Order: sequence, then structure tokens, then C-alpha cells
Amino acid sequence: QLQLAESGGGLVQPGGSLRLSCGASSELFDVYAIAWFRRAPGKEREGVACIVDTGNEMYTDSVKGRFTVYRDNAKNTVYLEMNDLKPEDSATYYCTVVGRYACPADVWKRHYDYWGQGTQVTVSS
Repeated sequence: QLQLAESGGGLVQPGGSLRLSCGASSELFDVYAIAWFRRAPGKEREGVACIVDTGNEMYTDSVKGRFTVYRDNAKNTVYLEMNDLKPEDSATYYCTVVGRYACPADVWKRHYDYWGQGTQVTVSS
């Protein structure tokens, strides 16, 4: 099972930027579709972005135009570039494997067994 570890969270002011990283342990990393999710206290898990490869990404509506997901397979890492951050983006962010070769059409709704420890993002002035 591919093991993932998130990093890069922190405290940022509204309008600021952060880049999250999702590092993986497998040499077969490039075949996996990876998605970012987030969970704020008292709220349901929310899908954020999913990537198969460059030009093949999905975003939830609330982050379109502000967040960019990309990957560096040579480094076994998926990144989530977050710009123009808003207080409602505050949450713990997680990455997980969601399939091979494609982001499922129902990627945000599926059950996933393996999660990392997450990385906390707080947007506040």
C-alpha cells in the first residue's frame, strides 16, 4: 500500500498563500491518482483537488481559480498550491490515493481506507 505524508501547513493571513506537499513511498507513484481532502472542526470531509497527471486534474468549485494541484513524479510528491486563502479554507488537509490512472467521477464521495496524519492550515488575521 502506498504510504503518503502531508506537510506544509501553517498560519497565514487572508489573501496569503501556502504550498502543501504530499510525499509518497512507492516507486510506482506515477500510476496513482492522488486527491486532497480537507476537514474543518465540526464539518464533513470535503474534496479539494485530484490529479492524475498534468492537464488531468479536478477541483471542487470553491477552490477553482485559487488552488492548483500538480505533481513531480521524480520526487514522488504531489503539491497543492493555495493562493488567495480565505478563513473558510482553514482545515486539516489530507492526501490519499483515489485510484490508478484516473480520478473517479465520484472521487469526493468514495470511502478511502488510508489517510496520513494531515497538515493543519489556518487562515486568520
